Amino acid sequence: MIHTPPSKDAVRGHGPSRRLILAALLAAPAGPVLARAAPVVTVLGDSITAGYGLPAASALPAQLQAELARRGRQVVVRGAGVSGDTTGGGLARLDFSVQDDTRVCVVALGGNDLLRGLDPKTTEANLTRIVSRLKARRMAVVLAAIRAPRAAGAGYAQAFDAAFAHVARTQGVTLAPDMLAGVAGVADLNQRDGIHPNARGAQIVARNLAPAVIRALG
Repeated sequence: MIHTPPSKDAVRGHGPSRRLILAALLAAPAGPVLARAAPVVTVLGDSITAGYGLPAASALPAQLQAELARRGRQVVVRGAGVSGDTTGGGLARLDFSVQDDTRVCVVALGGNDLLRGLDPKTTEANLTRIVSRLKARRMAVVLAAIRAPRAAGAGYAQAFDAAFAHVARTQGVTLAPDMLAGVAGVADLNQRDGIHPNARGAQIVARNLAPAVIRALG
């Protein structure tokens, strides 16, 4: 067999075939195109967030993720609810419960403050500290308000309700004005205790929260 010696250009690495290969490599992407990761929405809350009495698929985090998907927003909703937690409890575990990859944190606390008759000034102070610490971590915040029943006393109810609006205004965050609107006090939408939403009730709570979460996502 006769072997043809390589040309000088080929030996030096400047042959036409090598130039074509280099051009093709430079034109190609450096690596595989990765899909953008879905933003994480964390719900910092109490037993309603934790899904008391409900399977995970029917609890508020799953319902909120499904509701946002129906509205064209693909996100991962992560529940960070602890049954019985007050705003003080949420503040104490904030750094542990809300992970750094969170883009929007829904602060859904205050119901147990109300049940225990805590001073609305204490609730407001705790919420202010929670929101300010989340903002310092460059997270958008949705403050989910709980409305006090008139049975709590007109003065107390007014002060409690005003705390959420005041924190949202002074901290410059999105307010969901009444997360339990249409659910609180409606027997068919709550479990036997009359406090915790059933699956249908949790779906309505998710609908109440979704517009504020979408605004916070931007």
